[in-house]
Amino acid sequence: MSTITAAQRFKLKKFVKELEQYRGRHTELVTVYVPAGYDMNKIIAHLYEEQGTASNIKSAATKNNVIGALERMIQHLRTIGRTPEHGLAVFSGNVAAREGQTDLRVWSLEPPIPLRFRLYRCDKEFVLDALRDMCEEKELYGLVVIDRRDANIAMLKGKTIVPVLETHSEVPGKTRAGGQSAHRFEMNRDLAAKAHFRKVAEYMKEQFLDKKDIKGIILGGPGPTKYDFLSEGQITDQVKKKIIAIKDLSYTGDFGLQELVDKSQDVLANEEITEEKELMGKFFDMLAKTPNKVSYGIAEVKKSLGMGAVEILLLSESLEDNAIEELEEIAKQYRTEVKIISTETREGVQLRELGKVAAILRYEVHS
Repeated sequence: MSTITAAQRFKLKKFVKELEQYRGRHTELVTVYVPAGYDMNKIIAHLYEEQGTASNIKSAATKNNVIGALERMIQHLRTIGRTPEHGLAVFSGNVAAREGQTDLRVWSLEPPIPLRFRLYRCDKEFVLDALRDMCEEKELYGLVVIDRRDANIAMLKGKTIVPVLETHSEVPGKTRAGGQSAHRFEMNRDLAAKAHFRKVAEYMKEQFLDKKDIKGIILGGPGPTKYDFLSEGQITDQVKKKIIAIKDLSYTGDFGLQELVDKSQDVLANEEITEEKELMGKFFDMLAKTPNKVSYGIAEVKKSLGMGAVEILLLSESLEDNAIEELEEIAKQYRTEVKIISTETREGVQLRELGKVAAILRYEVHS
């Protein structure tokens, strides 16, 4: 899957947020997705057909709104002409605040990632799931679900669970065979459990240690076993440091993996904010201790960018779209990492008040 830039993601989120606010009184808001490489003339011909079908709608108001939305969309597509390289998402409808009024509008966007499907839909709201999915950062997390009998290891990529492996222990059940002492039986169970833990720890090392793009590991399982595994499982320190949360579960296996993700939404949401806070904390710490290794304010940062001196560019989400795009274009030339910082944290608000633009530099720059 193609990657998208921070500025593209920011612009896409704003576009989706704007369209989310509109609701039709009936199924009269029109959504069209044109796939990359598809003939625009065929889409326009299809919309003319839909106009003919819409003339059969019984409600006069709904009929007029649908036909009007389709007409606006057809006119708009004619001005565009050819299908853009990545395809096109088009939305049209009467979005007047009051019933009986008319405010027909049309929006279109070439998405940052090529569209691979075609869609036409009339509904009470615009169909935005494909664009929302593009907005999601496809971050990678490790998932481990364990009890004394079974263990599952998986990756969480965006919202998708990708199973990696499952393993089973040789821990005997709770009923011991006749003639075996209770003490010996429990000792054998403990030894088998520890062997199981070692095996899972080794698998974790193989899967997670050298993957630099993993943001963290989430561990879960029923009962206390997960804590025993953490303390006795011989997990290497480098892997253990990647564990960001431990969750109590009712299940193991595939159900356990899904339950682990469901119960970790708070952690996953906080991770992005935590990263922002750490990054801004680093900037303010350097501003106090090594002020020549940071820069802030659009003019100063632009100057540093042009010198190739910027390692990380910090842009407030409150910055104007065209300014974000311009700065990101310069950053791209020097392989500068770009981070869009929300205003949901105290540090994000400080960045906004500092001029909305800041930078951590690769080396000291003296004015």
